[in-house]
Amino acid sequence: MTSRISHTTVDCHDAYALSRWWQEVLGYVDDPDDPNQPGHEECLIRDPETGHTVLFIEVPDPTPGKNKLHFDLRPRERSRDEEVAWLEQCGATVVADHRGIYGPGSGWVIFADPEQNQFCVLRSDAEVAADRASAAG
Repeated sequence: MTSRISHTTVDCHDAYALSRWWQEVLGYVDDPDDPNQPGHEECLIRDPETGHTVLFIEVPDPTPGKNKLHFDLRPRERSRDEEVAWLEQCGATVVADHRGIYGPGSGWVIFADPEQNQFCVLRSDAEVAADRASAAG
């Protein structure tokens, strides 16, 4: 028998605020049977298309230092660079910018969310597909 990942859990100081921030970034929604409220110590959000869930849990002392797991995001409707600009407007902080590291159009940007959890923004599927088509063409 094998296991499956039930959900991704993020330890944090303010589960409600961080879940709201990630809802906007990911387009996820609350569980309609258990909507998140200010003061909730556990807040679950769900991708309305895939059902993937992320659970934010308040803990007194989240893991210090760089997180060992992180999200790699691929924009659905914007280019990587447009997503980077939008995330900065949402309050994400650039930790490191690796765009162009392997040549024009390559690379990623490392961000920190409002509680300093790091995540990366990669190129969109459309950008990757365009590069493959150009290389094959």
